[in-house]
Amino acid sequence: MQDHPSESFVARFESLAGTSTKRRVDLELRFLDVFFALLFGLLALPFALVIAAVIAVSSGFPVLYRGERVGRGGRVFGIYKFRTLSRDAETRLGPYLGEELVRRTELEYTRVGRGLKATQLDELPQLWNVLHGHMSFVGPRPIRPRFFEQLAADLPAYWQRLVVRPGLTGFAQVRHGYETSMAEKLAHDLEWIADRSVRLYLRTLFATAWRVIRQTLHI
Repeated sequence: MQDHPSESFVARFESLAGTSTKRRVDLELRFLDVFFALLFGLLALPFALVIAAVIAVSSGFPVLYRGERVGRGGRVFGIYKFRTLSRDAETRLGPYLGEELVRRTELEYTRVGRGLKATQLDELPQLWNVLHGHMSFVGPRPIRPRFFEQLAADLPAYWQRLVVRPGLTGFAQVRHGYETSMAEKLAHDLEWIADRSVRLYLRTLFATAWRVIRQTLHI
């Protein structure tokens, strides 16, 4: 399977996603995205510099991981994270998806990376993706291009995830975590797409923050 969607693939899903009715709430959510990205970005900058230094000292460069993901309308963008896995891990993990990917990823974490992942601090660089408009704080988690066409074939409603920006967090992550099946995740994603609102956006952010606190403190 090719790493990048073909132009016809992108055009087809961009056309499908473009038929969705635009909502006023999307402008409201975009305003909140920019506001929170700027606020959290400024607050997190000192921590981000420390994290970058620790990664560089403990496991070398690169400090950041950049991977391609499918975004709104089928457009591919580069997602940024602090590197939590050993170098070239994505090459080894590339063929896997779902629970098998989760299992194999566990074997690739660096010592520092495991702590960053548990607290989700590895995702701090994605504030740039939110600010740039590639992502939102809340939405379906972005997926690698090589898997998108496969999932769209297996799950006919999968393309509907492209109606909104992918998110740092979402209903599926808050409710069931990362080992939920792709079909179950899709059901939660479609619920967000259908019912998205400022209230649900804020509720999901608070639920995510509480989940991270519980994981960090082992409550």
